[in-house]
Amino acid sequence: MRRAILLLLLMTLTTVIKAQPREDWKLRVSDNQRYLQYTDGRPFFWLGDTGWLLPERLDRSEAEYYLMKCRMAGYNVIQVQVMDGVPSYNIYGQPSLIDGWNFDGIDRKGVYGYWDHLDYIIDLARKNGIYIGMVCIWGAMVKDGRIDVDGAKAYGKFLAERYKDKPNIIWFMGGDIQGDIHPEVWEALATTIKSIDKNHLMTYHPRGRYTSARWWSKASWIDFHTFQSGHRKYGQRMGNVDYPIPDDTEEDNWMYVDSTWAYRPIKPVLDSEPSYEDIPKGLHDPNEERWQDYDVRRYAYWSVFAGSCGHTYGHNAIMQMLKPGYPTSYGTSGAEKAWYQAMEDPGFNQMKYLKALMLSFPYFDRVPDQSIINGKNGTKYLKLMATRGNDYLMVYNYSTVPMSIDLSKISGDKKKVWWMNAATGQLTYIGEFESKTTIFNRQKPRDVISDGVLIAIDSSKNYLAINQANITESPMEERVSDLNE
Repeated sequence: MRRAILLLLLMTLTTVIKAQPREDWKLRVSDNQRYLQYTDGRPFFWLGDTGWLLPERLDRSEAEYYLMKCRMAGYNVIQVQVMDGVPSYNIYGQPSLIDGWNFDGIDRKGVYGYWDHLDYIIDLARKNGIYIGMVCIWGAMVKDGRIDVDGAKAYGKFLAERYKDKPNIIWFMGGDIQGDIHPEVWEALATTIKSIDKNHLMTYHPRGRYTSARWWSKASWIDFHTFQSGHRKYGQRMGNVDYPIPDDTEEDNWMYVDSTWAYRPIKPVLDSEPSYEDIPKGLHDPNEERWQDYDVRRYAYWSVFAGSCGHTYGHNAIMQMLKPGYPTSYGTSGAEKAWYQAMEDPGFNQMKYLKALMLSFPYFDRVPDQSIINGKNGTKYLKLMATRGNDYLMVYNYSTVPMSIDLSKISGDKKKVWWMNAATGQLTYIGEFESKTTIFNRQKPRDVISDGVLIAIDSSKNYLAINQANITESPMEERVSDLNE
């Protein structure tokens, strides 16, 4: 029954969505070393989803439905575990390895193998305008010694030769692991891939509360950094002795941008794994409260306004690809959602407003600038996060606290001001103001999180219209190909 419903929904979506081909896929780091862009100059704002077990747990029709829904929700990167076991097995029972790290004969005649299925997923993602973030092997396998330097070289050669001509690949080293655990394996894997594949960017996915720059700031193979802000709430030390951040800053993911840029050379950075929607705070205690849509919004806006080149969302059910027959690893309550049900949750469908907002203004001149906020800023949930370009500024306000904003930080004698509801993308025009410090006070609905963004624009610019009802995303037809080709 579930399969029939998915196929029906898929057929319905396919009949109503038409798309035009996109030619330019190649990405590079922007000239200011802080953002990503297409080689033709267009900005690339990374909006990712953690679909870790997509290659292993979804069949072909399920993968098609998942990727189409991701596309409709605005995602342009899906982070997957290429292998989370040695070997890994997909839903068809096919192993990733049939002769250790010897890949001769891996493509067997008449067998739809593990790598055939991954090929299919990558091609399907391309048709939906989506990049696949290839976490080559999960960190636990390296930590446990399941792959050594020779194996890493053989595996890297296989991956690079197989996928170097696929346009929609982004390589990830690591996988929830510190970079000083068998660094020789990561170095061998990364440099082998890079020696063959000159077409794709590469990064590293670290352990929670770390940034990849801690170990790899000087590495020749890393193009941009990521950090994992993790899943803990304020004060959730959980007995760790080796704790790389101050106590009571666990949710302050914005601080990882600054700490990453403290390393040289500066490279783009993003949060590749923040708190997941609908997962227990701290992961392991099912009695803990669960992270909600407003929590994942806060992580996204805090990080991006601090200077990130994008953001990766996550959901408890989606990252595990939960469905009947698969037990959850986190927060068992007896009423776990399936992955396809989770795709209807609010947080999953609200990230597109952040992407649309960032792409509504001149992209590459944007900088984080807390001096926009006049006077003392708050801490924790009361903190305001500000960013600006030359002629626009934005302030994210999670708790709807009064804001004293220095409008003189951008060009123009007068500024037009809007409020954007982060949950809906709805715009409310507030008015036109003199270029001076002005207090703005949004009325907060009782007992409801009503986070949003104050937007001020030089009145001579027309980035937004006074009567514009919602923030709008660039037409997705520009960046996808015909689903019926």
